[in-house]
Amino acid sequence: MRNQALTYAQNNHTKALLALQELLRIPSVSALPEHQADMQQAAEWLVDKCTAIGLQNAQILPTGSHPVVYADWLEAGPQAPTLLIYGHYDVQPVDPLDEWETPPFEPTIKGDNLFGRGTSDNKGQFFTHLMAAGAYLQSSGKLPVNIKFMLEGEEELGSPHLGDFVEKHQALLQTDAALISDTPILDPQTPVIVTGVRGLAYFEILMRGSKRDLHSGGYGGVVENPLNAMAALLAALRGPDGRITVPGFYDDVRTLTPTEREALNNGALTAPGVLAESGAPALWGEADYSVAERIGIRPTLDVHGIKGGFIGSGQKTVIPATASAKVSMRLVPHQNPQKIARQFTDYIHHLAPDTMETSVETLSMADSAVVDLSSTAIQAAAQAYKQGFGREPLYVREGGTLPIVAMFGQILHTPVVMMGLGLPDDGLHAPNEKFHLPNFYRGIETAIHYYDIFSQARAK
Repeated sequence: MRNQALTYAQNNHTKALLALQELLRIPSVSALPEHQADMQQAAEWLVDKCTAIGLQNAQILPTGSHPVVYADWLEAGPQAPTLLIYGHYDVQPVDPLDEWETPPFEPTIKGDNLFGRGTSDNKGQFFTHLMAAGAYLQSSGKLPVNIKFMLEGEEELGSPHLGDFVEKHQALLQTDAALISDTPILDPQTPVIVTGVRGLAYFEILMRGSKRDLHSGGYGGVVENPLNAMAALLAALRGPDGRITVPGFYDDVRTLTPTEREALNNGALTAPGVLAESGAPALWGEADYSVAERIGIRPTLDVHGIKGGFIGSGQKTVIPATASAKVSMRLVPHQNPQKIARQFTDYIHHLAPDTMETSVETLSMADSAVVDLSSTAIQAAAQAYKQGFGREPLYVREGGTLPIVAMFGQILHTPVVMMGLGLPDDGLHAPNEKFHLPNFYRGIETAIHYYDIFSQARAK
């Protein structure tokens, strides 16, 4: 059965690519209200595709915002394990549009790469699993495992309604393991199993200094400029050594043992590699920690944007009435996002001058998660990667955040496998996002191997 599926997949590369390009043309930007209809269109397209490849019960399930697409095939029988595959069909906004070399929603092939928004994050990656399931069903009419697909539309918003959805649909989503392809590998030949992800707390700070914009000649030196106040406040969130100054921020950060640090520094993430990928003139961060440790097991605080005043061409001597800033923190195991949110909000009000009316809005929160490397699901992933890529995978702590990983562990009590297919230079969230097509095809084959290997491992 596995060999039949592999042959089908290898003979249908063009068909799989054309289908992916159809999905990529739908501008499913979850953050922008003007794309609401596109989000619905993407969900409906996925329902139709799931049905066409032979999956059953394909449907759109509502949430508090963008819906979840669900489909399954449960005819492998009660003795076979059940696998839940997660992905997200929403994508990031495309701005700055003028930096794109090809239209973001017209997927374009250049050499071995497919360019377009969502190619790697995450349509291209989760689509490998749909194509793998389809290869089994189209070639032999069955799968070696019971399989469920759960494709959400809010991941790029921080998955604000997903926890409630998983709680409500626990019976529907029950599984022996959850599989996610939404992380990078080291290079086209070297796969990576992600062993943990950081959590997230994301905020917007608003300062108001007057009821309307003011002329700087008439009010400069008398009424404080919210942009000046915001800049001073943001600068105070870090000390000269780069440490975050929020009181209590590091209280729950656990110190790793020498053995754990040695395992983390396995050569997958290095200073030269990050320099090359980022194009930065020099690296920055906590001097006592390696690049792999700064990315994997240390918390961060970053300003993502500041808004206010005049930035058009020419000049305008205005003191803006308001200024806002968006700030996030990546959190590590044992840091509680709700606790961090309280500490951060209290500290902002402590730092804010009495010349400003200051408020803090929490935009999203997510827990960190660490996976159990001894689980059958993880061991099957290592074997599948070796079959699909011809090489043993490396094990890496990921610096990003996948809210669903902690949710699956906490709510469904199931092991989670993170088998990524993207590359570090895919340009996620940036202009000219891409997906390496050889990895797309290897990903389909790796998924085919995984379904069979996991079914046999569970049977033993």
